Amino acid sequence: MSWDFSRELGRWGPQAGDSRVSLAAARSYCAAVSRAHYENFTVVSLLLPRRLVRHFHAVYAYCRWADDLADETAGGQEALDLISWWRGELRACYHGSARHPVMVALEETIRRFDIPPEPFLDLLVAFEQDQRVKRYATFDQLLGYCRHSANPVGHLVLSLFECFDPARAALADEVCTGLQLANFWQDVARDLAIGRVYLPEEDRLRFGYPDEDLEARRFTPAFGELMRFEVDRAKGFFDRGERLLSLLPRAARVDVDLFIRGGRAILRAVERTGYDVWKRRPEVSKREKAKLMLGALAGHYFW
Repeated sequence: MSWDFSRELGRWGPQAGDSRVSLAAARSYCAAVSRAHYENFTVVSLLLPRRLVRHFHAVYAYCRWADDLADETAGGQEALDLISWWRGELRACYHGSARHPVMVALEETIRRFDIPPEPFLDLLVAFEQDQRVKRYATFDQLLGYCRHSANPVGHLVLSLFECFDPARAALADEVCTGLQLANFWQDVARDLAIGRVYLPEEDRLRFGYPDEDLEARRFTPAFGELMRFEVDRAKGFFDRGERLLSLLPRAARVDVDLFIRGGRAILRAVERTGYDVWKRRPEVSKREKAKLMLGALAGHYFW
């Protein structure tokens, strides 16, 4: 499946008919969505139990559609209207009247694992926030965004592995927030290009990096120190969240370990640029990705 979201929106969006697809067709659709974005879908690893693959596909397809409704459309009010429609489709899913193929597949997953609607709804809050809020004054405000944009994913993963509880959820929040921050610091330039700034204003002021330098994408010693500070702070989230690994069932550890290793690799890539993320986007090489996978696999056999 070649992913063309405008085509998929025309086929399955608000203007589509009301015909319901079969569960088999819905599962196949979610698998195709996942395969179309496979490089970004590392959670479906070789060691993921086969019984869980279709459920991870359903959750991923839900997130993919929500993300694309926000970022692959005209944005603004159009995106907000489409996200509202997606929320309505989720409600229909929970009421047993799903129509969209993603929701038909997700309905099975929700019932099998008794997943409440909150993590799915929280993700939509984040996508709506991206339409309304382009900059953050404080780090606490940014953490509030992460609580909706990233942490629900960890809760969903714990639910699928049937090990959700408050203690594990709190540690998963550390990991997911760390991942979100790592992605922010990797994509400072990309985000600015679409009008979004996740570097908190209080931090920019603290290090003496004015808005004029930001808009000019100017690398200065102040910016380097600012990025060093943000990278080190993100590492702290992984350091705290790593305690989650020993509390997970064996089948879940390799995937969560890969999340953590991947996030740390992004931060190392930022460091390798000398924190000049304006000059080039920090990248994790294919060789390093392979080493991350091997490291996680090796850890799996010694746990």
